[in-house]
This record gives sequence, structure tokens and C-alpha cells, in this order.
Amino acid sequence: MKTNRVIRTPGGLSLRLDVRAVTVVVLLLLAALAASVVLIGTGDFPISASDVVKNLLGNGNAGQEFIVNELRLPRVLVGLLVGASLGLGGALFQAVTRNPLGSPDVLGLGQGATAGALVMIVLFSGSAAQVTVGALVGGLVTGLAIYLLAWKQGVHGYRLVLVGIGVSAIVTAINGYLLTVSDIVDAARAVVWMTGSLGGRDWDQVWPLLGLCAVLVPLVLANARGLRMTEMGDDVANALGVRVERVRALLMVAAVLLTATATAAAGPVSFVALTAPQLARRLTRSPGPNLLPSLCMGAALLVTADWASQRAFGADQLPVGVITGVLGGVYLLWLLVTERRAGRI
Repeated sequence: MKTNRVIRTPGGLSLRLDVRAVTVVVLLLLAALAASVVLIGTGDFPISASDVVKNLLGNGNAGQEFIVNELRLPRVLVGLLVGASLGLGGALFQAVTRNPLGSPDVLGLGQGATAGALVMIVLFSGSAAQVTVGALVGGLVTGLAIYLLAWKQGVHGYRLVLVGIGVSAIVTAINGYLLTVSDIVDAARAVVWMTGSLGGRDWDQVWPLLGLCAVLVPLVLANARGLRMTEMGDDVANALGVRVERVRALLMVAAVLLTATATAAAGPVSFVALTAPQLARRLTRSPGPNLLPSLCMGAALLVTADWASQRAFGADQLPVGVITGVLGGVYLLWLLVTERRAGRI
């Protein structure tokens, strides 16, 4: 059965369409939207899915409208945007490193963002906005350090992963030190943030994430062809007219920004960036980075995990980072066993 179709326009332009990948994207979007509606209705004051939809369309009653639009909708939107950012960022890192383990979790970007947040919490007793800025700066500085340390006449995937693992170990030690020198109140606040949670998120976290995604997602998708060419090797990509280092540097900056901003908004939610691209690839059965399916998979995974935590343990009793950490850890073990049996590690 053919899964690729070519669409030609009257102007002479042509577009190759992977039918299976498009179907997967549509189904993941529907799953994410359905999970979002159910999540908005979940809590101490349950609301049916039909009433949630009515309130979102402006046809609900005043009491439910406040709960839906002011208390729960921002949290769900942050979950969707954080999951989408982590899924896309993870797909970019895995494509650049050509390694299924080349995700922000392994490379240490989450730990770098955590270090920035801890500095603001422990040393300056910073506000929520200052903690967000600290996490963003920490992620960007860590990403820049990894890129510069891995540079040697270009950046290659294997070296990038090794440098990232080393930087991750150093930053993790720094984070441990910051926790030991903090007082009990700041330490408790820091531990909650380090777990990764969507609790208490409001419109102040939605707008920066939405603005960044509106800029970076089209930019990344516009360079998807160049990224796919680099997977065949730098020499082949150069022969096909791709400016390899320019594309690689641009997409790595985009991936760092997506990951750091997502971490700043919700804390270091673990393993979404690792698992979403791999699950998307297995669903599409398509070569290449699978950027759009990974984005949709990340959004669906995070809101579903948040719903599962609230459904099983009650609202805000278990941070979503615990759920993704447990599921992602199991997936990582399975991935390592699979790669070992295939002789790739």
C-alpha cells in the first residue's frame, strides 16, 4: 500500500505527502484535544465534557465559566505548549545527534535550567517571575556551553552526547550543593519546582510560551528538509546544497530555546523530550526527524499524564513530573535493551 502521494498545484509546485504521517498527526491532535477537555473537567469541582465545551464556546454559566477559563484552561494550555515544546526540542536533538538518547534530559539542559532556577530561589529568594527568568538563562547558558565544548571543526552527534552527559553530571552536582546550603523553606520550594508540575499555572505562563512557539515552530519546520538531508551525512548534505553547520546551529538554538522555556514554565518535566520523538517515529514508520508528529505526541503525552495524576491521586497531590519520570524511566530501560540487542550500544 502506497503511503506517499504527490500533490501538484496549477503553478507547477509539487508537494510529497506522507499519508500515514498526516493521519498520525491528526489522530494525535484529536487525542490531545480530547484529553484537554477531560482534564479541564477534572478536579474538586467536576464538570462534564459537554459543559466544558459549552463554557469554552462562551455558552456556560458564570460559576463554571470562571473555573474553566480562569483556573483550569491556563493550566491545560501550559501543559499542551510545554509538551509540544519538549517533543519538538527532543526530536531536534535526536536528529542532530543521530542518537535516540540525544534528548535534553540526557544532555543536561533540564539540569542547567534547574540550576538557574535554584540560584534565584536559594541565593536571592526570587519571585516566580525571577525563577522563570533564572531557569531560562540557565538552560541557554548550558546549551551554549555544550555546543562550544563539542565544537571541533563542526559539531558531531557522538561528541555532543558525550559532552552533554559530562556537563549534566557537573550541573547536577552544583544543584545538589545549592540545595544543601539553602534553608528548609527555600529547599522545600526548590524540590517542588524540580519535580516538574503544572499546578498553579496561569495566563502569565501561557503567553510567553505561545509567543515563542509561534516564532520557532514555523522556523523549525521551514528547515526540516535541510535537517533531513544532514541525516544522510554532512558530505552528502553539502553536495545537495545544504549549509550543514548553519542549519545545525540554527536548529540547536531553537531546540535549546524550546526546552529552556518549557522548563521555565513547568519545571524539568522529565522524559517527554526523550519518549515523544521515538513513539512518534514508531507510529508514523517514517524516516527523518518526524518533527510535527513529535510535537503533537509531546502535547498529548503531557496532558494525558496530568489527567492520570489528578484522576488517580487528586488535584495537585502528585506532580506530573513524577508520572512522566516513572513512565519515561521504564521506556528508557526498554530502549537501552533494544539498542543493545541491535548491537548499537
